[in-house]
Amino acid sequence: MSFRKVVRQSKFRHVFGQPVKNDQCYEDIRVSRVTWDSTFCAVNPKFLAVIVEASGGGAFLVLPLTKTGRIDKAYPTVCGHTGPVLDIDWCPHNDEVIASGSEDCTVMVWQIPENGLASPLTEPVVVLEGHTKRVGIVTWHPTARNVLLSAGCDNVVLIWNVGTAEELYRLDSLHPDLIYNVSWNRNGSLFCSACKDKSVRIIDPRRGVLVAEREKAHEGARPMRAIFLADGKVFTTGFSRMSERQLALWDPGWQREGSGLA
Repeated sequence: MSFRKVVRQSKFRHVFGQPVKNDQCYEDIRVSRVTWDSTFCAVNPKFLAVIVEASGGGAFLVLPLTKTGRIDKAYPTVCGHTGPVLDIDWCPHNDEVIASGSEDCTVMVWQIPENGLASPLTEPVVVLEGHTKRVGIVTWHPTARNVLLSAGCDNVVLIWNVGTAEELYRLDSLHPDLIYNVSWNRNGSLFCSACKDKSVRIIDPRRGVLVAEREKAHEGARPMRAIFLADGKVFTTGFSRMSERQLALWDPGWQREGSGLA
């Protein structure tokens, strides 16, 4: 008896992309090599920001979108942190405001000049201090002005009023292990998080309660991520026990605190 291996044909197998020309790319950027699971870049309608290698602290580049091509090694950076920068996020309400989190346990908010940087920027508008370990996640509230979320390796989520530099909410008992990522839902009433304990959680920050939790969303030991989609579903990426890449779409059919993701 013979067995024929069946290979599923991909409808994309004959699709080829067209490489962008060099003069339309950003070249010679020394992207940070710090060991952290981050995109190391952020973009808005005016600027591209990239976390870069820096000696004696942390820094990131801010480039106008039109400044493509080879980037001069002497191009000015945002360099006020005393430790490597781990995450950056542009404010959705102001294209010239960006937040950064660092190994120095602080979050800083920066005002970028309208035409970009002409000299190094070392003085932040606001410094937010509340974490006891490095800050690996910063993300702005999608609808409320001056509201910023930060999460650190202390397993604490803080929500800040940037205008007054005050803590609005401190969530320090909902994550037993390292937080991999955080994502707001569309109106900012909830956020989801992926944690090293392999659980995906839906959290109401105002009440400080766990709305829903999916244990072992992905059973692999490697990092996973979770994001809210516009329709309220949760999309996750992770790994199986055999280290195979997995993608999953969850319908969060919760109605009460503690109910699971369907």
